[in-house]
Amino acid sequence: MSFDPQLATAAYIDTLGADALAKAQAYTQGSHWLILWGLFFSVLASWILVRGRWLDRLDARKPGKGPNRRAFVIALATFVVLSLITLPWDLYSGWWREIAYGRSSQPIGDYLGQGALSMLISSLLAALFFMGVYALIRRAGRLWWAWSAGLTAVSVAAMLLVSPVVIEPLFNDYKPVPDGEVRDALLVMAERAGVPADRIFVYDGSRQSNNFTANVSGVGGSARIAISDVAFKGASLDEVKAVTGHEIGHYVLGHVWRSVGILSLVAAVLFFLIDRLFPVAARALGSAAGVSDPLGLPVLLALVSVLGVFAQPVLNSLTRISEAEADRYSLETVNLPDALSSALVKTAEYRYPRPGVIEEVLFYSHPSVEKRVRAAMEWKAASASVTPAR
Repeated sequence: MSFDPQLATAAYIDTLGADALAKAQAYTQGSHWLILWGLFFSVLASWILVRGRWLDRLDARKPGKGPNRRAFVIALATFVVLSLITLPWDLYSGWWREIAYGRSSQPIGDYLGQGALSMLISSLLAALFFMGVYALIRRAGRLWWAWSAGLTAVSVAAMLLVSPVVIEPLFNDYKPVPDGEVRDALLVMAERAGVPADRIFVYDGSRQSNNFTANVSGVGGSARIAISDVAFKGASLDEVKAVTGHEIGHYVLGHVWRSVGILSLVAAVLFFLIDRLFPVAARALGSAAGVSDPLGLPVLLALVSVLGVFAQPVLNSLTRISEAEADRYSLETVNLPDALSSALVKTAEYRYPRPGVIEEVLFYSHPSVEKRVRAAMEWKAASASVTPAR
């Protein structure tokens, strides 16, 4: 009997069972609604901040000498206050719901502690970024949006460089893969791909999430591949190799730099639209500030939230291309289609594997698990040899 990729794909997906598939569908589709609710609460928080006139009172106290210091202080206050206003929503969407669906077992105290640290770091970095944006508005005039897109590219690249070394270790413990057959196999793969042997780590991702996951982060000397202990402990050797092959694909194919370029272009469009729409949004939220005034930052952030929802399908589509390319790289270099498929099915617990076409286009940052498994099975059918790489 000939091998049928469609039947093989269905068999892999069905291993989850009807109950798990129903739960994954409810979780995933509920997450789509969270996007709209998150937008609502973001805009509401900006409206509350504007109407409360808290930034105006802060500004009346002369928070700093010079426009740059003033912009930094106001921006820092803006991000801290907005985070506090939206904390109840964040607790529901980021912690309670994850616990309810079994996607996390993180104690609330640890969640709040890490959230406070994250808020501090992100607020400081965002305040520095917008200090630069307001400096460009003053100096570049009507073309501030184009220069701000360039600032976005530099900022994202800088974050990619320092985050794996400075920021990520504050939240998780990264260690070299322990000695043994898994490490031996991954070192061989890394050497073949030109990835430094000391750039493959396992980290305690189970601290925040029970999701089966791995990632590539950093650029240049800080680039690394990290596998969550959830995936490391819950996968076979071949599954670890297949997943690592996918992550090495991101590394080798330069997807990080592609992402920097895409984000910069999107930022240019967003800032251009913000420049045009700001007066309307300011009136709607009750702000008298102009786009060049840091007191108008809550209005600017509300516009970012609204426009970001419309930009998300475009970003998702481009990201799906990179994910498909990384899958292909794993299949071409590791040649473990069944191991890749079984590993992908583990991710279907939190990303429903059989979405509709429109649902996938609008909301999925990865191709559906069904589509990815089908590609692996088609590779298996077309491959002259399916012998695992050694």
